[in-house]
Amino acid sequence: MNPSHDTSLDLLVFAAHPDDAEIGMGGTIAKHAREGLAVGIIDLTYAEMSSNGNVETRQKEAAEASEVLGLAVRETLGLPDRRLSPVPEQVDLMVEAIRRYRPRLVFAPYHIDRHPDHIAASRMAEEAVFNAKLRKYMPELPAWTVEQLYFYMINDVHAPQLLIDVSDVHEIKMTALKAYRSQFMPESSESDWVETPLTGAYLDNVAARDRLFGQVKKYRYAEGFIAKGPVALQRF
Repeated sequence: MNPSHDTSLDLLVFAAHPDDAEIGMGGTIAKHAREGLAVGIIDLTYAEMSSNGNVETRQKEAAEASEVLGLAVRETLGLPDRRLSPVPEQVDLMVEAIRRYRPRLVFAPYHIDRHPDHIAASRMAEEAVFNAKLRKYMPELPAWTVEQLYFYMINDVHAPQLLIDVSDVHEIKMTALKAYRSQFMPESSESDWVETPLTGAYLDNVAARDRLFGQVKKYRYAEGFIAKGPVALQRF
């Protein structure tokens, strides 16, 4: 998916790997895209260390999922899988993306997660959002201030601060996730197939979490988000 140079986004989602964003907030992405907002995902890595599938397969799956969700932009920074770190040479690529796409809101994985790459991506996004607003930092690109950074959950369940009702788009979310067949539904007859935490009932667990979050407000399905610091509203 090749974005135009003048593409700007309402929502920009950083993910350590293809499928992370869909797991944590695929419904929210689909909901806002359907409402006409420009939503983009930037995968930090090609997930080249995945136990099942390969880079080519995962890129095809990500492209399919992107079409299902209605993304305006999807790109990969090509950072090293399992070697993500909040060092300038990695964070600066995220700063450049923020300044290029000028998003109103940025989303990243929550910092408590069983996967170290998700933890690293969370810290990196926080650094990038902060640095992107500093006009003397990478001054060759105009500074950009993001209104709010939100964190989405991937593998775990934490008490959310904010809930988004995704009942009417949850089927779209699950369809997008099913595009990642190499991760969630691999053929056990494949010679290099191995069992992972994703190959069991993982998608059922994702749907169960969305139902759990929805129960709080009597939604069928909801996705939860956490923010650091206060969330500013004009009115209730």
